[in-house]
Amino acid sequence: MKIYLGTDHAGFTLKEAVKEHLIANGYRVDDLGAVNYDPEDDYPDFVFPVAEAVARDPEGVGIIFGGSGQGEAMAANRVPGVRAVVFYDGPDEIVKLSRWHNNANILSLGARFIPTNRALQVIDLWLKEQFDGNRHQRRIDKLDKLS
Repeated sequence: MKIYLGTDHAGFTLKEAVKEHLIANGYRVDDLGAVNYDPEDDYPDFVFPVAEAVARDPEGVGIIFGGSGQGEAMAANRVPGVRAVVFYDGPDEIVKLSRWHNNANILSLGARFIPTNRALQVIDLWLKEQFDGNRHQRRIDKLDKLS
């Protein structure tokens, strides 16, 4: 599985920590930026390339970062075939269900609301969870029809 990463300035520090963690755990990572901290950059410039890469790569997933993760997920979800979910802490069940029931292929993290150690824990859970399929597949198919 390849993991595509993208962020603006608000999530830059968290993205860098996540990238190190993923590589250390044997994942293939493609960092689509930002590659430097720039307080004036804009998240669509980094989120759209991640979303487009995930849409082209059925085996790949994306992790995007921002201040809240909300705008980033909204941008990613404009790309057909993308199912981005936001997580900025809460019960583990939320992040698990995003994969199990919704086959989320992009995780959007709110860097201002989740400490690094918690983000790493959540990412590990999210990456291990598998899509259940079954009745949930017909819902994914309906979403994809609208794209």
